[in-house]
Amino acid sequence: MSPPLGLYERVLGAKYAQLPIAVQRFHKLRGHAVLHGSVETHAPSSLLARLLAYCLGTPREASRGPLTFELNAGADVESWTRHFPGQTTTSQLRVVNGQIEEHLGAARLTFHLAIAGGALRMELASMRFWGVRCPTWLMPRVVAEESGSADELHFKVMAALPIVGVVASYRGQLQCCSKVTT
Repeated sequence: MSPPLGLYERVLGAKYAQLPIAVQRFHKLRGHAVLHGSVETHAPSSLLARLLAYCLGTPREASRGPLTFELNAGADVESWTRHFPGQTTTSQLRVVNGQIEEHLGAARLTFHLAIAGGALRMELASMRFWGVRCPTWLMPRVVAEESGSADELHFKVMAALPIVGVVASYRGQLQCCSKVTT
């Protein structure tokens, strides 16, 4: 009996095989795994953006340093805990109506998955903040990409709101699957 498919493999189907090997390995991890790498975070661009970052639990200070990533991946829900320098962020992901839904602090984000230019892209389809649906004109601009080479997963995340500016921005890499602690 083969293990159940991961969330991303279920959503992408046959397209999953087009992802870089490091991205595939990362999203096939099951149970508890701890990955290590490095990250660079950027501070929110305004006072209101900083307040929103606080509500989301995302980094509020610029930093550069080690990153520890804890994954708890079950059949239907994954918990991602990112230990940034000076800040920890946790979110839960699941598949809802063929898309990835992420609960991050006060927000519930729904993403469509796409593969472009050798990278996995998470494209924001909808958002709820404290349960209230975000109107289209106020939707954040989100860049969420994963790529990789060999056993190194590269990621880039940025979220900005009209008028408010950048709320969250970080990029880095994780050693994926060659030195995984479970």
